[in-house]
Amino acid sequence: MPLERILVVDDEESIREIVASMLAAAKYQCRQAASASEALARLESGEEYDLLLTDLMMPGMDGTALLERSKERFPDMPVVMVTAVHDIKIALDAIRDGAYDYLTKPFEREQLLATVRRALENRRLKMENRQYQVDLEALVTERTRQLRETIAELKRSYDITLEVLGDALDYKDGETENHCRRVTAYTMAIARHMGLPKEQIEVIARGAFLHDVGKMAIPESILKKPGKLTPDEMAVMREHCYLGYKLVQKIPVLKEAAEIVYSHQERYDGTGYPRGLEGEEIPLGARIFAVVDTLDAITSDRDYRAAQSFEVARKEIRDWTGRQFDPDVVKAFLEIPESLWQELRRDIDAQSKSNSFDALRLPSLPQTAGAKASS
Repeated sequence: MPLERILVVDDEESIREIVASMLAAAKYQCRQAASASEALARLESGEEYDLLLTDLMMPGMDGTALLERSKERFPDMPVVMVTAVHDIKIALDAIRDGAYDYLTKPFEREQLLATVRRALENRRLKMENRQYQVDLEALVTERTRQLRETIAELKRSYDITLEVLGDALDYKDGETENHCRRVTAYTMAIARHMGLPKEQIEVIARGAFLHDVGKMAIPESILKKPGKLTPDEMAVMREHCYLGYKLVQKIPVLKEAAEIVYSHQERYDGTGYPRGLEGEEIPLGARIFAVVDTLDAITSDRDYRAAQSFEVARKEIRDWTGRQFDPDVVKAFLEIPESLWQELRRDIDAQSKSNSFDALRLPSLPQTAGAKASS
């Protein structure tokens, strides 16, 4: 272990020599300076010292000025003042200004060594505490990074699971291929245009993507029946909202999204199902979904008709404002240019073919006129 370095400052050579000799005998490495100016020059030359031991009263720059200058440049180096008895008040003022301690002349060897040991121990403890804080901050930073990565990976796992569920539904109901992906993107576009916060948009997106997951429990004889459903079959079909809700709400991260799954067939005027909710009783995500579900249904091919234009869909949605659809949501929908819906549909179809589409990421969404950027 290297010897601790002490700078002894005194304008009287005999005193410097005695003090340095005492410290050297105690295994300290000493350097001497005959004035405050010489001491500063040594300090600023790059020489490192663990302790400054300086006389208080010296010609020219005194010990108090040396204390002030050294504390500005070397705040971690303790300073011990050496003073005559009649200068004790000045020494106490120096302690208030940052000196560690003081010694009164004449002092015994043991007094000197005890004071030096305390000062150096105090410095050591401060340095260890500072290093501990640095290490702790680094540890917290690293653990925080690891936690964020874990959360991000968990979120990716959830999203992959959701995408698999959506794909499974698409496979079961071939008529709605890519339907889950499109309504998710459309829903996010309106939610973003309405200025909803990022966290709420994510919840709405998951609810939109999983809206029909309950259909996996519906018999294929009903789900794929080419003709009109009987009243009993229609009752079974309508159970998919509740069945999907029961399935999704068991997953803690999807509890809010489950409410959208439960309510996605409700109508603004209260004539929907399964609970006949009305107006703002219906979750906002479900009210947004009602618009985009109709948009996608009209603009997609069906066995009984070909896909119709986005303009036809816009007119249909406008006509049913206040009955099937929330007027505020329709207003936001109509403010978004038709070109956006066409672009989103093209992107989803292309990305689906490459199997690279993240179901809960809004693909290439341009800023729409009047849109509010979400945080």
